[in-house]
Amino acid sequence: MEWTDSARFVDTTCSPNERTCQWVSDWTGNPTMGRLADWFIGVPLTVATIIAVGLLATWLLHRAIARVVRRTVEGVLPAKFAPSGLSRIGYRDAGVMERRAQRVQAMGSLLSSAVTGIVFTIVVVMILSALGIDVAPVLAGAGVVGVALGFGSQSLVKDFVSGIFMIFEDQYGVGDMVDVGEATGTVEAVSLRVTRLRDVNGTVWYVRNGEILRVGNMSQNWASLNLDVPVSHDADLARVREILAEVTDQMSRESEFADLIMEPPEILGVQSIEPDAVRVRVRLKTAPMEQWRVARALREQIKARFDAEGIEMPAAHVMQWQRREDGTTSPGPRPS
Repeated sequence: MEWTDSARFVDTTCSPNERTCQWVSDWTGNPTMGRLADWFIGVPLTVATIIAVGLLATWLLHRAIARVVRRTVEGVLPAKFAPSGLSRIGYRDAGVMERRAQRVQAMGSLLSSAVTGIVFTIVVVMILSALGIDVAPVLAGAGVVGVALGFGSQSLVKDFVSGIFMIFEDQYGVGDMVDVGEATGTVEAVSLRVTRLRDVNGTVWYVRNGEILRVGNMSQNWASLNLDVPVSHDADLARVREILAEVTDQMSRESEFADLIMEPPEILGVQSIEPDAVRVRVRLKTAPMEQWRVARALREQIKARFDAEGIEMPAAHVMQWQRREDGTTSPGPRPS
């Protein structure tokens, strides 16, 4: 100990772990110089070392995560593990692999963010300890503040937790057509807090993950096309079913649609009888997101074949009523 001019004690002794202080004290023979050197050299050097080690650890961990993500994305999924029915279509390579890549990249981004947060917290605590600050009260205070923030931001925490489960469970991904209740459209982006959709009118919807109670995904694995073909009441239904079977079978063999129609089409028969038409249902199992394209092409081919076979499509009938002089009414002539 030494006396200062203000008659206060100044601790000039060096503790065993203060290497800079001990080395300068031994070299100069002045403990005060050792203490000053420790404050102006030792502490900054320790803080700089902690920061450098933290940055290095973060870089190495991010590199490891990126490598795992890259190897997983570039990996090849064996055909025997592909979803049922996808082995005969090109979607196996383009759709399944792209979906897996999107999911893996989302998980990698989540892990990278978690690693950054953990390393940053450890570095801050170590720096405070190096500065001589008792970290126990700091940790206790941080816990209290964290609890208070947790109660005040329950909706935000709910959004993050829901987003994590959506990513890990692969409920939907970028490019999927989904119905989340509030909006229906194509998924453009999925984050931990919100999901961005764009509907058929071009409107962009931002839906909080915590508010999504149900998800209807129209793009996973396969899609079902139920097409009701209307014909007139005078049409021969047996012949109509034969024509529909021929048209759908021919279409499934065409090179443009062979990879999109996953199973042989089914002609289910009469679906409904209405005043102006009889509707015959056709069912096809298609690749996801391709049911609308197949339906449009199928309608065109059915229309062309019906015209060639002379099968009339239903037309609206208009009935005119005439009132007689005695007050009664009767159907008048059908308008031409």
